[in-house]
Amino acid sequence: MTEQIVSLDVTDVRFPTSRELDGSDAMNPEPDYSATYVTVRTSGGAEGHGLAFTIGRGNEVQAAAVSALAPLVVGQSVPELLGDLGAFNRRLVNDGQLRWLGPSKGVIHMAAAAIDNAVWDLAGRIAGKPVWRLLAEMSPEQLVSLVDFRYLRDALTPEEALDILRAAAPGRAERTEHLLAHGYPAYTTTPGWLGYTDEKLVRLAKEAVDDGFRQIKLKVGADAEADARRLRLAREAVGPDIRIAIDANQAWGVTEAIERLRPLAPFDPYWIEEPTSPDDILGHAAIRRAVAPIRVATGEHCQNQVVFKQLLQAEGIDILQLDASRVAGVTENVAILLLAAKFGVPVCPHAGGVGLCEMVQHLAMFDYVAVSGTTENRVIEYVDHLHEHFTAPVTLRDGHYLAPLTPGLGAELHPASVADHRYPEGPVWRETT
Repeated sequence: MTEQIVSLDVTDVRFPTSRELDGSDAMNPEPDYSATYVTVRTSGGAEGHGLAFTIGRGNEVQAAAVSALAPLVVGQSVPELLGDLGAFNRRLVNDGQLRWLGPSKGVIHMAAAAIDNAVWDLAGRIAGKPVWRLLAEMSPEQLVSLVDFRYLRDALTPEEALDILRAAAPGRAERTEHLLAHGYPAYTTTPGWLGYTDEKLVRLAKEAVDDGFRQIKLKVGADAEADARRLRLAREAVGPDIRIAIDANQAWGVTEAIERLRPLAPFDPYWIEEPTSPDDILGHAAIRRAVAPIRVATGEHCQNQVVFKQLLQAEGIDILQLDASRVAGVTENVAILLLAAKFGVPVCPHAGGVGLCEMVQHLAMFDYVAVSGTTENRVIEYVDHLHEHFTAPVTLRDGHYLAPLTPGLGAELHPASVADHRYPEGPVWRETT
């Protein structure tokens, strides 16, 4: 018999990060980093693991959305599914009734992301390759077949996408060797959480430089005086040659963002991340014009490839920050990487959270090998929380992500971690209650 998907299990997993204020920022002061954790299983005994990242309350809603999509997956032929992952993703996001809950946004779209990521993990495991390499070894035609161009053709046509990929093809082998030898540049947000004291900020900033990072990031947006003080302390700690990005996490309106950035400009911030609503395309463009040479970065809350398309068309961003589980998984992110390449905008993925570092490294490395062909002005975010819970955690050396060699996408959690942090019955949460 043909191998089939026989089950899709979803688990509400939460980590009590609010206890130490890890992840704290202007809009999310006490997050409990959480994962809507998905496992697909086949009749042949293979598994694939994926997740959507949330920050505590509401993770049960995200899990319910995954369960609603499960009938679109269970019973599918594995060879047919893996043979046309673009068609599979389009089925997930275009169900005739469930699409109404988005369309292509919010909880239902993130549910599609968790499932799509799990299926790509399955594909990598079956092929015996990490997903970055699985993607990078696909032909331009196979990669273009993943993309739904219906709403993109005014900005990116299939022919243009093929041209981008064919132009990058001759250097794939050399870039793969370079990636395996040297890794991919990273930056760290670890020093910058708003809940940390000034002393902790300075200590962690200095440690980041000692660890080889050439860029750090600070959270801003809650208090103007504190923002200036903390940015001054960070600049004094790391010196003039280390890039410092700042992140407002959507705390400001457009005019306020411009006003709040003026007193921070003397400390030479490299970019301002999420300065306003992630849906305000024209607002981002206005901020970008007003605050240059500070760059504008956004993307972790962009709902789909169409929003990214418009941000690029409107010249609203200098840095595109895709996320592994906000849009519909690996498949939609391939389209976003091609859009960024068309418009010549560097991609610096959002990470941190639960499992985002593990997953987005594959997207950035695929981009380097097979799409953009460069790491210039490109870095992957890194946060040193919760990696111990994964069976194939990220590895960093001298401020660089080392290319993963384990087959799959890297999203598999240790069974003991799932059991301990399952909400609300896991022992970590029973003890808290």
